[in-house]
Amino acid sequence: MSNQTKGAFFALLATLLWSVNMVIASGIKGHIPPIGLAFWRWTIACIVLSPFAIKSTIESFTVIKKHIRYLMGTAVLGITIFNTLIYFAGKTTSAVNLSLIAISIPLFIVVLSRIIFKEKISTIKIVGIVTIITGVLVLITKGSLEALLHINFTIGDLLMLVACFFFAYYTILVRQKPDELTPKVFLFSVFVIGTIFLLPFYIWEHLFYKKVIFDTKTVLATTYVGIFASLVSYYLWNEAIRLIGTSKTALIYYLIPVFSGILAYFFLGQAIVITQIISMGIIITGLLITNKK
Repeated sequence: MSNQTKGAFFALLATLLWSVNMVIASGIKGHIPPIGLAFWRWTIACIVLSPFAIKSTIESFTVIKKHIRYLMGTAVLGITIFNTLIYFAGKTTSAVNLSLIAISIPLFIVVLSRIIFKEKISTIKIVGIVTIITGVLVLITKGSLEALLHINFTIGDLLMLVACFFFAYYTILVRQKPDELTPKVFLFSVFVIGTIFLLPFYIWEHLFYKKVIFDTKTVLATTYVGIFASLVSYYLWNEAIRLIGTSKTALIYYLIPVFSGILAYFFLGQAIVITQIISMGIIITGLLITNKK
């Protein structure tokens, strides 16, 4: 398997795992407080990864100390802030708005890649991106322009937009990862640092806002997001960036609404309508155009 094929496969798998996460999130809305969900998500990821990474991390302490500012910045953006903001945004805005704003992540990445890495944005890539966005808009609005014009935005939408920018910048930082940091050590260091930064906010939420109730629903949800939507997906996403670059990896993120729609059909019994099928076809076509050499 070539690096291009492997990178695309990794990005697809990461996107699929995040899509499952969105389906789960729709079933636990309001059940777990946002910072509590974020904190236990990353705590579980750290615990599961520690047997495989703690020895290498200790041995690489000098390298970690050398790049501690880089690791702290990456951890704050991708771990501490990004997912926590999404959980807060979900409390005050609709899933439709979140999906619409999520379109901005690949666009932020493409623009930042252009500014920082001087990556060229070819005409065919622009055509592909416009095609993808069209497909996503058809999916969200069910083919109705009137629905798009009448979407109301809230503070949650602003939080989601900020979260998207932070994840885009996280993706850019991952591409700049020093070669001295192995993927395992990098991932574990970022997870631990990001969780440590979350701890004081979690304590405040626990004491003054709402406690996490560890019932079956909470345990199952946090276990999935901690292992698959955090540990596995972030490793796959980071490796995809290393293999095929930021822009190509970012564009595969657009498949999240496609995967989410299919998963919702099978697990939540939500019907797939003709506009969804059309939008999926448009999104996939846009991805093929964008990656055409």
